[in-house]
Amino acid sequence: MHPDESTRLTELVEKIGLLRRDMQHKGDLDKYEARVARIEHKLTALAEAIAERDPELAASLRTAWRLPARTLAFRNAEHRKADGDPR
Repeated sequence: MHPDESTRLTELVEKIGLLRRDMQHKGDLDKYEARVARIEHKLTALAEAIAERDPELAASLRTAWRLPARTLAFRNAEHRKADGDPR
């Protein structure tokens, strides 16, 4: 997979993971539990298929789903470094 496509796919999974986390914090996740479980199932199957060719991307997808805030924080830190922000 092209690196740009890998990045965009990881960011998409991260956004879905953040939505899941927000729903969980608001107490709305129970209403959509079955749908979220199906999304997780499809994502796991996708990561397993990708793992054969690109284990690093598969790990990124799994992390973006499980810990979306962490992946977002790391990406934001990388952007700040690239922009010369000392934080």
